[in-house]
Amino acid sequence: MTSPTASQQSQPPSEPVDFGFVKVSEAAKQGMVNAVFSKVAERYDQMNDLMSGGLHRLWKDDFVTWLNPPKGGQRFNVLDMAGGTGDIAFRIARAAGRGTSVTLGDISPEMLMEGRRRSKTEAVRGTCRFHVANAECLPFGDKCFDAYTIAFGIRNVTRIETALAEAYRVLKPGGRFLCLEFSALAVPGLQQIYDAYSFAVIPAVGKAVTGDGQPYRYLVESIRKFPNQETFAAMIREAGFSRVQYRNLSGGVAAIHSGWRI
Repeated sequence: MTSPTASQQSQPPSEPVDFGFVKVSEAAKQGMVNAVFSKVAERYDQMNDLMSGGLHRLWKDDFVTWLNPPKGGQRFNVLDMAGGTGDIAFRIARAAGRGTSVTLGDISPEMLMEGRRRSKTEAVRGTCRFHVANAECLPFGDKCFDAYTIAFGIRNVTRIETALAEAYRVLKPGGRFLCLEFSALAVPGLQQIYDAYSFAVIPAVGKAVTGDGQPYRYLVESIRKFPNQETFAAMIREAGFSRVQYRNLSGGVAAIHSGWRI
């Protein structure tokens, strides 16, 4: 048996992290998240329909409208993280001019495979590129994107602070960070109804549709563990972003957060 090296001895064990309502080791979480999305990749958009009652389609349209990509021939490079199925990337490409290029990054090969499959039938073929990429360790250079978008993905990373720091690193000065995520209800009195729907209906319907309700239970739990609007805005500022603001959607069921690298 070999003894640990001095460097190994000096590294304290990492704190447990949230996997829904369960605490797991930091090393284990990413694999567990990957397993969830490998199961639901083919039905991911259907999953979002179940979780939002179909509202995610309107939220995503609002998201891209707020991004406001240039309509002319101006070069505009977007990194869409956790964008595997292409739902956001294709919207951006359709809304933007011919100078826009969208890079889809996702840690799940299964999700990217679904995005590539969908791209063959989209009217934006040739404007999107696909990369297996970890949001906490992006395989891109410094200051190379004009915008960084992420929709319904940041709550699944192991260290949100690290993902935000990476987003800041790859953005050009003047670049935009835009995040769409499930958030905290801002309407008093609806939490009990929302919880009943989330914890009872969504996993049950997910099981009926896909044969497995567990991925849907994790995703519902992950929403409850995600920071509320003000806390997440503070995290974005801490990462270095300026002019941070957010917009609630559907009474806070979801929110869009925006920040700029100055």
